[in-house]
Amino acid sequence: MFQTTKPTSTWALFFNFLGVTYHASVRRVRQTHGNAMVAIGLSIMQSLLFVAAFYFMFNLLGTRTMAIRGDFMLYLLTGIFLYLSHIQAVTAIMRTDGPTSSMMQHAPMNTLVSILSAALSTLYVKTISLLVILFCLHTLVSPIELHDWAGAFMMFLLAWGSGCAVGLILLALKPWAPDVVAILQLIYVRANMIASGKMFVANMMPSFMVSMFDWNPLFHIIDQARGFTFVNYFPHYTNWQYPLYATLVLILLGTLGDFYTRKHASVSWDAKR
Repeated sequence: MFQTTKPTSTWALFFNFLGVTYHASVRRVRQTHGNAMVAIGLSIMQSLLFVAAFYFMFNLLGTRTMAIRGDFMLYLLTGIFLYLSHIQAVTAIMRTDGPTSSMMQHAPMNTLVSILSAALSTLYVKTISLLVILFCLHTLVSPIELHDWAGAFMMFLLAWGSGCAVGLILLALKPWAPDVVAILQLIYVRANMIASGKMFVANMMPSFMVSMFDWNPLFHIIDQARGFTFVNYFPHYTNWQYPLYATLVLILLGTLGDFYTRKHASVSWDAKR
C-alpha cells in the first residue's frame, strides 16, 4: 500500500504529468476560496473595482478627453486588465512551492508541476474574468467591437507570459535572498502602476517621457493591445516583438536559475532564525 506504480512509456509519463498538473492547478484556483466559482467571482470583483476606481479618477481629473477616441471602457480594460494579469502572474509564480517545500515529498510532484499549475490557474481565472466582464459590458452597457480580437487576445497572453517570466526569475532568486526578493517584487508591482503606461497613451507622450517607459515590456504590450483594439489608433513608439523576445530570454534565465537552485536546495533554508 506504500508503493506506487511508475509509468515507463513516454506517453504514460506525459499523461501522468498532465494529470498531476491539472490537479495542482485546481488546488491553486481553490486556494482563494474552497468554491472555485467564488474564487473566480472574487477575481472579477477585483477587476471591476480597479476599473471603477480609474473610471471615476479619469472623470474627476478631467483627463478622459486624453484617452483614445472610441469605447472608454475598452480603453480602461486594455490597461487595467493587462496590468492585473501581468502582476498576478508574477506573484503567483514567485509564491509557488520550492524544492524544499513539503509538497515536494509526494512522488509525482515536482517544481515544474508547481510552476505550471500556478501559471495555468492564473491564466484560467483571468480569462474567465475577462470574458464575463466583456459579456456584461456587451449586453448591459453597449455593444463591444474589437478591431482585431486575435491580436488583442495575443497581447493578453503576452502580458500573462511576461509576468510568468518575471516571476520565474524572482522564484529562482528567492531561496538565496528571500527578504531582498520580497522587496524587489513590491518595487516592481508599485513601479508598474505608472511604468506600465495603463493611464497614458504612448502616442500622446513627449519623446523624453517615452524613453522613460519603453524599457518595460508591459508598456509595449498595453500600447500594442490598444492598437489591436481600436481601429483609429496606430502605435508609433512600441512593438510587440520586444516583449516577446524579452519574455523568452527571461524564461530561459529563470529556468536555468531554478535548475541551479534545485541542485543546491537545502531544507535548512526554510528554518526560522
